[in-house]
Amino acid sequence: MAQHFSLAACDVVGFDLDHTLCRYNLPESAPLIYNSFAQFLVKEKGYDKELLNVTPEDWDFCCKGLALDLEDGNFLKLADNGTVLRASHGTKMMTPAVLAEAYGKKEWKHFLSDTGMACRSGKYYFYDNYFDLPGALLCARVVDYLTKQNNGQKTFDFWKDIVAAIQHNYKMSAFKENCGIYFPEIKRDPGRYLHSCPESVKKWLRQLKNAGKILLLITSSHSDYCRLLCEYILGNDFADLFDIVITNALKPGFFSHLPNQRPFRILENDEEQEALPSLDKPGWYSQGNAVHLYELLKKMTGKPEPKVVYFGDSMHSDIFPARHYSNWETVLILEELRGDEGTRRQRPEESEPLEKKGKYEGPKAKPLNTSSKKWGSFFIDSILGLENTEDSLVYTWCCKRISTYSTIAIPSIEAIAELPLDYKFTRFSSSNSKTAGYYPNPPLALSSDDILITK
Repeated sequence: MAQHFSLAACDVVGFDLDHTLCRYNLPESAPLIYNSFAQFLVKEKGYDKELLNVTPEDWDFCCKGLALDLEDGNFLKLADNGTVLRASHGTKMMTPAVLAEAYGKKEWKHFLSDTGMACRSGKYYFYDNYFDLPGALLCARVVDYLTKQNNGQKTFDFWKDIVAAIQHNYKMSAFKENCGIYFPEIKRDPGRYLHSCPESVKKWLRQLKNAGKILLLITSSHSDYCRLLCEYILGNDFADLFDIVITNALKPGFFSHLPNQRPFRILENDEEQEALPSLDKPGWYSQGNAVHLYELLKKMTGKPEPKVVYFGDSMHSDIFPARHYSNWETVLILEELRGDEGTRRQRPEESEPLEKKGKYEGPKAKPLNTSSKKWGSFFIDSILGLENTEDSLVYTWCCKRISTYSTIAIPSIEAIAELPLDYKFTRFSSSNSKTAGYYPNPPLALSSDDILITK
């Protein structure tokens, strides 16, 4: 495979919507998501009202890439070889001794060496994106509450209530019916929760179109919510930018399912209509599958193998399936790189003296894209060495997946919008260094001079 990647070489450019083209104001959207689930648990399922009270410090628990073991209520951070680096029971972190006793140096029982293992199963749940993360804090606090209530019980049965809360707030009709807390609040004040696309990104999208690229929008959001987001971030004429819009795509199934399992459907007034035997022309569709889409892209480009690149923020729903099942190029939107930016700009010695800061400024919640004190870096961590040896640093399972399935990783689309389309990015590949595919800079955790990471 070539060492470099360029958008100029692609025939088709596809985008996920949430947290990719549409960036959220995380300090506002995270409490909204948390509250939408917590209110349901308290009011409908009789959980403790204390779940509704969240302090700024509580948000430090949130870290992308954690696995929740649904049987025992433990949260785990995995190394690239499937061993457990850190763990908590609910929000209570395990000590090294308890961790060693519970997990030792063995692979976690649900780990599959094929790094394409499912992110959702009846036994565990992986927290993969910013819609998920507030749920991690909520579930951890539910485990705390149940452990206390039931004198340290060992098994838990709360997940069905979490699923009911998700269904209540996000079901297909929720937007139209003003159901739950999430959609009514976003509709009421979109500017509080969403960032408009900067002019540079809008100009870049038009530049791609003018260069003859076919533009796709493939989102698992339903059409009514998709329209609200796109009108807010791109303007009322957003549909002119995209040749094909696919909503309710139900990723990752969009990539992994066969056409007869997930046919395309046309929409009328945001209601799904009959299934289509194939996809014959550009337009706005619902559900669908990558196989029929690719057949249409062949017709539109006149090429037997058009080259597609897909931008997304979720390894589970976007990057892994687009690469693994469709062999598309993939650009991972990784806001953890953005979380590094403040640290790069402002070293501790450069920070403002305390007397100049607002005297009564209360503690602020940790942005979800910055490192957690409890869980450490998203990218690397140390494993306890044998006696009399130094601790060694290893890649996390998440970090390994980034370099395995992403072509490149960027903090936001804005970060590349002013580059020429033929700019040559160094791609992730086995022949390049592990940090080569990060643009514009590798994560600080991976680029410190004094860090030597084991393979």
